[in-house]
Amino acid sequence: MSEPRAIVTVDGLSVSFDDREVTHGVSLKLYPGRITALVGESGSGKSVTAMALPRLDPSVATVRGHAYLDATAGDAAGSAGAAGSTGAAVDAGDSAAVDVTASDRAAAADRGDTRHDDIDLLAADAPLQRIRGEYIGTVFQEPSTAFNPVFTLGMQVAESLKYHQKGLTAAQRKQKVLAQLREVGLDDAERVWSSYPHQLSGGQLQRVMIAMAIINRPKVLIADEPTTALDVTTQKAILTLIARLAKELDLAVLLITHDMGVVWQAAQDMYVMHDGVIVEQGSVDRVFRNPADDYTRMLLAAVPRLRVVEHVAERVAERDSGEEGSGDARDAGDDGGARDAGGELSVLGDAKRIAVVQDVSVSYKSGTFAVEHISFDLAVGRTRALVGESGAGKTTIAKVISGQLAPTLGSVLIEGQDLAKAHGRRKRGILSHMGYVFQDSGSALNPRKTVAWSIAEPMSVQGGFSEAERRARVLELLDQVELPADVADRFPHQLSGGQRQRVGIARALSLNPSLLIADEPTSSLDVTVQRRVLDLLRRLQQEHGFACLFITHDLGIVQEVSDVITVLRHGRIVESGATDRVLNDPQAEYTRTLLDASPKIDL
Repeated sequence: MSEPRAIVTVDGLSVSFDDREVTHGVSLKLYPGRITALVGESGSGKSVTAMALPRLDPSVATVRGHAYLDATAGDAAGSAGAAGSTGAAVDAGDSAAVDVTASDRAAAADRGDTRHDDIDLLAADAPLQRIRGEYIGTVFQEPSTAFNPVFTLGMQVAESLKYHQKGLTAAQRKQKVLAQLREVGLDDAERVWSSYPHQLSGGQLQRVMIAMAIINRPKVLIADEPTTALDVTTQKAILTLIARLAKELDLAVLLITHDMGVVWQAAQDMYVMHDGVIVEQGSVDRVFRNPADDYTRMLLAAVPRLRVVEHVAERVAERDSGEEGSGDARDAGDDGGARDAGGELSVLGDAKRIAVVQDVSVSYKSGTFAVEHISFDLAVGRTRALVGESGAGKTTIAKVISGQLAPTLGSVLIEGQDLAKAHGRRKRGILSHMGYVFQDSGSALNPRKTVAWSIAEPMSVQGGFSEAERRARVLELLDQVELPADVADRFPHQLSGGQRQRVGIARALSLNPSLLIADEPTSSLDVTVQRRVLDLLRRLQQEHGFACLFITHDLGIVQEVSDVITVLRHGRIVESGATDRVLNDPQAEYTRTLLDASPKIDL
């Protein structure tokens, strides 16, 4: 069977900033109807490589090499074999073929005898307006910052039609936009048309961006980390949408990600980048099962893998007998869930309770509740994972426990003291038992202060420490989180994301807390950095014995770090219990939905 024709053939792509070359001779192919993943850690050159194709690289960048777009490859006759193929279009043994084909084409370009329908995307005279939108659509990582906040979404999507389909009237453009919004799963298209970016959820905004990227029916879709900040159910929906569009529209999709679970779930082919070089390529199945490069093996070893043994027969028997009821309703009670039924008390045992959350509810001024009837314990040396989709109430509960938000009903006892009834010095004393690791390490640190100042800030607020004692404690904490002492005098912008997160952990531990709250501490980190941060948290908990509340939407991480799990939906607990029991034999329908949506690397 002949190899399907590639839509894009990249040969020897190198990108430099000033005198520093950041990608080195990158060669790859994209095929119609297939999703190709470009993976690697932050700084490996993934986005720089991808953004060079539509020439969205920074103006200071110097781009060398060739990237040929075959304007006929996406036609039905030219791509039928690619879309229907189940094999790998790019495999380990194909690297020579990729280089030979691309090199031959480059040589042909030098001789001046290229095909008339080939477009060199990197050429100085490349038709950029046609390339951006008509040939290549781009989905950016953070849609909330990619859209203009002062214009409606309908106006912004329709703007692309003005440049590429100039014969349309305003009414025709609106109808096309509404149809496109419905195609990407936004049934309330009229509302979305007139909405501003802040009025939609992250998942909805991502769908609008996909609609904008494909409305002119491009041949290539570049998706740059399209699911990084999304919860698992929204992530699955977005990946399913991209896969459907790839098949239906014969799109060649370049998926940029550091999440190997997303690669396994969505892509057919993959290239692995390290320090600006492609170190491995092949089908996803081949690379995952038999990686040839040490760096690829390291990436795969660092991935938290969700391993569950589902008791399908037992659940089918329950449903047939009518015992399961309505799923979520069965598990949600006024006491916040049947904790004994989940086996969590046997896991917590007689360990000292550092925090006791008793029937806590938080309401808005409108009278609606953010969370209702929440009850659980946090015990010495144990980690409780708090999971659920965005808006479930996870961070609200964390704010109540940490004293940032007062409960409308119920109470929180920290070391036996009611936080809501404490004020002034007494409240500061209670909060000194607590450390908080924030999700976004970049915005959590003062950009105008040194790392030493940030780590020592809790000691300064509590008082009782001399300057020499604070400095000594800062250096001790940096050593505990495995950072060199000279980091103390650096500023946050001089550190990597993983280093900033370690600084955040050091600050949280500065007062030797008995309770640590970690709010999505690894969601934006590469898998290798994530692995190191998780290992660090586990080691520190073993050494210091603190109780931990770990907030996340990644069930693979939950399985690794937690002893007990509390599952939230719409502000209520639907299931709570020992980690092994909840993941392997979930009782609530919603828990099963989360498990089904979580990427599972099954080799």
